[in-house]
Amino acid sequence: MQAIKQLGRYLGPYKLFTLIAPLLMVLEVTMDLLQPTIMQHMIDTGIANGDNPYVLKMFVWMLVSSVLGLFGGIGCSYYSSKAAIHFASDVRQSLYEKMMTYSAKERDNFTTGKLITILTSDVESIQRAFMMTLRIFVRGPLLFIGAVIIVFVTARELFSILLIIVPMLIIAMYFFTKYSGVLYRRVQEAIDGVNTKLQENLAGIRVIKAFRRETQQIEQFSKHNDALTKRFITAEQIVGVLIPFTMFVVNLGIVAALWLGAIKVEAGTLQVGVILAFINYLTIILNGLMSSSMVLMQIARAIPSGERIIDVLNKEVTVKEAENALATPIHGAIDFQNVSYRYYETAEDVLKNITFSVKAGQTIGLIGKTGSGKSTLVKLLPRLFDPTSGEIHLDGKPIKSYALSTLREHIGFTSQKALLFSGKIEKNIRVGKENATTKEIQKALDAACATEFVERLDKGIAHELSQGATNLSGGQKQRLALSRALIRQPAILVLDDTTSALDSASEKHVQQAIHEQYQNTTTFIVASKIASIQQADVILVLEDGEIVGQGTHQELLQNNKSYQAIYASQQKAGEQS
Repeated sequence: MQAIKQLGRYLGPYKLFTLIAPLLMVLEVTMDLLQPTIMQHMIDTGIANGDNPYVLKMFVWMLVSSVLGLFGGIGCSYYSSKAAIHFASDVRQSLYEKMMTYSAKERDNFTTGKLITILTSDVESIQRAFMMTLRIFVRGPLLFIGAVIIVFVTARELFSILLIIVPMLIIAMYFFTKYSGVLYRRVQEAIDGVNTKLQENLAGIRVIKAFRRETQQIEQFSKHNDALTKRFITAEQIVGVLIPFTMFVVNLGIVAALWLGAIKVEAGTLQVGVILAFINYLTIILNGLMSSSMVLMQIARAIPSGERIIDVLNKEVTVKEAENALATPIHGAIDFQNVSYRYYETAEDVLKNITFSVKAGQTIGLIGKTGSGKSTLVKLLPRLFDPTSGEIHLDGKPIKSYALSTLREHIGFTSQKALLFSGKIEKNIRVGKENATTKEIQKALDAACATEFVERLDKGIAHELSQGATNLSGGQKQRLALSRALIRQPAILVLDDTTSALDSASEKHVQQAIHEQYQNTTTFIVASKIASIQQADVILVLEDGEIVGQGTHQELLQNNKSYQAIYASQQKAGEQS
């Protein structure tokens, strides 16, 4: 319930709608409760005495009450829908904004599949619960209470039947509502598993096909799907028992009313219209309890969803912005001081006591075996995550003292996997600089050696990319990702194995363009080939998360065994090829 209470603050802008909707529902319920009483008077007073004008009068009253009830019902539906949908939209927006602040640690903690489920299924669940509360949870109790009061006043001879039926129905409602919350929590967890597996398989579909693992992956997905199916069936079957059970109890009440009513009519203590009105009110009581139980079960289902949503919103972000954060221009002098990093608390450090200094405008090459920590090191620069220990200084100030927006605006970053978004090529490049001119876009494309293939496309920079840019080759995606980083003329440029899919001529063109056009940019080049970093001002050799060599190409060739071994192996491979 604490989660639902915390989510209540999102109702603030829609308080008027949440007030109007129940009031209109009160109008509809009042009109519905009047109908059996009007009908009772029509039968006992009008039809029994042959008073046609009175019958006509009652008919008009029934028609008026029906129209007023229709107005109330439509109005309630309109305003409750508006409030619930806007409420859910605001929650969804807050969730997305919060997720955008997460570092890799927070995302891994929840898993992508679970975050997708929370953003979609869980938000939809609380939206439905809120809408049903405004529409039905007002209607149900009012129908129930109103019908009970009217029966007590107008058909007291039959009221004893309610004293037996109503407690049975309330106990059944309590049991099913309480149990449904537990069941649907398990359902949501099963949906997490399905979404996680689906997202993973769709992202890796090419690998699955290349290794012919379709059958195995289908079997694994089937396990998650079967688990979800079993939990859903269990939940729906148990909840589904409530409706037949309540109908059975109400039918017993109708039979008892007819039997007891017949005895009293024969004794002359009860009129036929009263029995008919009682049966109608009994049906109204059933509807009131049934609708209330449906809402309670939806609320019980929404509570776990609300708790999961609040978990995401309240999750403490590890990468935080300092108070009074700096928004000053960045030049690019960088100093690592005993920096270590581990991905999980129980894991080993993947970076160990990294210490080095870089002057603004220098080019730094990073080389080492796979898993040596090169990519992890450069990801610390834009604070995709923070060091476990040690400090990084930028222009003589702690990197954490800068506003995140300022820091990242001054960094052009390309990751190992070139990620492009669906949409036009131009739109993807403008991610680096939203207000870039056509001339600046062309310059960035030229520097990244991308102009040649872009001009061959039907629409040039207006060419539409598919999701994940699957309609481009790996090298083409790398060049566009590089263009996106270069267009912002960054103070710091990070190239994480960016030219691995380029041929030698294209790679040399890119290196020359960066050297000539970005002389004041501090450039980090992560590479697996020495040729890619040979001209760097400083080369860092990493091994098992530690710097085992530091210097220029010539210096490392003379005095660093690890670098010599890499150079020798690549020279030998070049000779063999």
